[in-house]
Amino acid sequence: MTLDERLSSRFPRIGLREKLLFSMLAAILFISVAIALVSRYILVSSLTNELEMRGFAIAHSVAERGGSYILDNDIPKLLVLIFDEARLRQRKDLVAYIFIEDQAGHILAHTLTHSLPENLRGNTLPPGKPDSIKLMELGNQEVYDLAAAINEGLYRIGTVHVGLNKRHIDTLVGKLRVAFLGFISAVVVITIILSSWLSKYITKPVSDLTRLSDEISRGNFDIPLKLGSGEDWDSSQCPAFSNTDLPCWHFDQSRSGQTPAETHRKCADCAFYRKHQGDEVVQLGDSFRNMVWSIKLYRRRLRESEEKYRSLFDSGPDPIFVVDCASGTIRDANPRATELYGYPREELLGMPFLDLGPEHNAACLDFFTEGGGGCVYYPKRLHYKNGGEPFFVNMHACPISYRGRQAIIIAVTDITGLIEKDAQLIQAAKMKSLGEMSAGVAHEINQPLNAIKVGSEFLSMMEEENLDIPKDHFKEVVNEISTQVDRAAEIIDTLRSFGRKSDLMEESVNLNQPVRAVLSMVRRQFELDNIHFDLNLAENLAPVQAHSNRLQQVIFNLVANARDAINDVSPADGGGDRRISIRTGNLDGRVFIEVRDTGGGIDEKDQQKIFEPFFTTKEAGQGMGLGLAITYGIIKDYSGEIRINSTRGRGTVFRMEFPAAHSRRETTV
Repeated sequence: MTLDERLSSRFPRIGLREKLLFSMLAAILFISVAIALVSRYILVSSLTNELEMRGFAIAHSVAERGGSYILDNDIPKLLVLIFDEARLRQRKDLVAYIFIEDQAGHILAHTLTHSLPENLRGNTLPPGKPDSIKLMELGNQEVYDLAAAINEGLYRIGTVHVGLNKRHIDTLVGKLRVAFLGFISAVVVITIILSSWLSKYITKPVSDLTRLSDEISRGNFDIPLKLGSGEDWDSSQCPAFSNTDLPCWHFDQSRSGQTPAETHRKCADCAFYRKHQGDEVVQLGDSFRNMVWSIKLYRRRLRESEEKYRSLFDSGPDPIFVVDCASGTIRDANPRATELYGYPREELLGMPFLDLGPEHNAACLDFFTEGGGGCVYYPKRLHYKNGGEPFFVNMHACPISYRGRQAIIIAVTDITGLIEKDAQLIQAAKMKSLGEMSAGVAHEINQPLNAIKVGSEFLSMMEEENLDIPKDHFKEVVNEISTQVDRAAEIIDTLRSFGRKSDLMEESVNLNQPVRAVLSMVRRQFELDNIHFDLNLAENLAPVQAHSNRLQQVIFNLVANARDAINDVSPADGGGDRRISIRTGNLDGRVFIEVRDTGGGIDEKDQQKIFEPFFTTKEAGQGMGLGLAITYGIIKDYSGEIRINSTRGRGTVFRMEFPAAHSRRETTV
C-alpha cells in the first residue's frame, strides 16, 4: 500500500477536530512557506543588489577622484584616497580591498597589508564596458570583485577594483532570514492556537450532539440535555409533559389558532423551546434540543396512549382479534377471546381465523384482502368454540397496521343469548298469531272435515239400506274424501311449520312461498271479515338467502296490521274498499315484496317510530307494539330493507327489498 493510499484510508477515521486542525495547519504552512520563499528571494536579491550598488559607488568615486593622481603619478595621495574609501564608517566590514591598476596593468596602489594576489587581477573589463563583477577568492574567503574604469576624457587611464566581502553579505542575509523565520514561526504558533480553539468550538457541539444521539437511539431520553451554555432541562416544569391531556401549545400547530387559558399561559410561553441568537452552531444546538424535547414529549404521550389502549384491549368484555391480512392468521387476541372460545392463548395465536367461523369468516377476510377499506359490520355470524360448540356473534372489523403489516382488528360480541331471547319473542308472537288465526283455521279445517263427514255418512247410509252404489259414484265419493283429507293435512302441516321455532340458518327462499303459506291460513278468516286479497306474484322471482319460517312471521305481521288498519276505517258489514294487495318482483338485483292496504294510513310523525319496540297506535290492550319491531329485525338479519309509504286517508304500503341470493353483500359501516 502506498503512502497516499494509507493516508486516504486513515483520513476518514480521524476526528472532525483533527481534520479541521490539520487542514488549517497544512493550508497555513503552505501559505507561510510560499510567502517565506518569495519574500526571501525579494529581500536577499534586494540586499545583494544594494550592496553591489554600494561597491560600484565606491569604485566610481575612487575612479573620479583618483584620475588626476594617476596622471600626476601621485601615488601617496592615491593610497590615502583608497584607504579613506575602504575604512569609511561600516565599509571596513564590507570592503575587503581596493586596488588601482594603470592602463598597462601595473598595480599603482592597494589597501592590502600584503602583496596583491595575482588571482585578483583576473577580473578584467570587457571592451566597451564601464564596469564588471566577478566572484573571486581571497585567501580562505570569497569576495565579489567590482572593477570600474578610470577615465580621463575619452581615454581610459586605469581600473579600480573594489572587493566586497561575501561573508559579510551572507551574514546580513542570514540575520534577515532568522528574523523572517521567527516572524513566520510566530504566525504559525498563533495560527495553531486559533485553529485549535476554532476546531474545538465547531466540533464540541457536534460531539455533544453525537453523544446525545447515541443515548436517544438507545431509548434513553432522560439524559441531561446541555448544549453549550443552555439552561438545565427539568421536564417536570412543563404542564403539557406532566398532564398529557393538555396540548403543547408550542409544538401542536393545530392549536396555534387557539388562545390558551390563563392557567396554561406558562405552557404557551414554553420555556423548553429555545431559539437563541447566534451562529449556525448555536442554531444547530437549539434545533436539536427542540427536536429532542418534542420527541420526548410525544413519546411519553404515545407510551401512555399505548398503555391505555392496551389495557382497553386486554380488559375488553368482548373478544378482540388482530388478524394478519395476508395469511389470515390470528396475531393477537385479548384474554376474553381465550375465555369465550376455549383455546389457550398460545394455541390461538397463529391459528387461521377461518377456523373459528368457516361459514362466514372467509367473506370478512376476502373483503380486506381484495382491497376493501373502512370498517365492516357482520351481524349474527356463526362461530365455533374449542370442541365444536356453535354460537352466534356480531363482528365489527376495521383495517389497521400491526407491527408493520396490514392487519384487521375484529371485535366479536357473543349474541347467542340475545338471539335466544329474540327467538323466544318471535315464538311468542307466533303463538299469539296462531291464536288470532284459530277461528279461521278452524273454519278451514271444518270444511274438509264436513266434506269427509258427508261422504262417509253417505256411504254408511247406502250400506244400512242395502242399496247398490254405482261404481263411478262410489269412486267419486272416495276420491273426494281423500282430497279433503289431504287438504286438512296440508293445513295442519302449514300450522305446524308456522308454529315451529325458527333458527337463523339461511336457505334459498322464493318470497312467493311464505306469502302463499300465510294466505292459506288466514285467507278464509279475512274473507269472512269481508277483506279480500289482490295478489300479483312474479313467477320468475329470484331466490333470496333467508328462512321461510321467519319470513312467514313477517308476512303475517304485515297482513294482520293491514287488517286492523282496514277495520279502523270501515266496518266489515259497511261495505267500502276492504282489500289487501300483495305484489312481488325483481328490480336491479334485488327482490321486493309490497303489502298495500286500503286502511286509513299512518301519520307522518308516527311513521318515524313505527318500527320501534312497544310503539303502537292502537288502544291500550289491543297490541304490544312488537309486531313491526320483530318484522324490522328479521328483515335486517337478511340484509334487507323495509320502507313505509303512507298518506293519511289513502292507505299504507310496506315495501321490503332483499338482495338476490347471488348478489348479496355485507353491510359496510
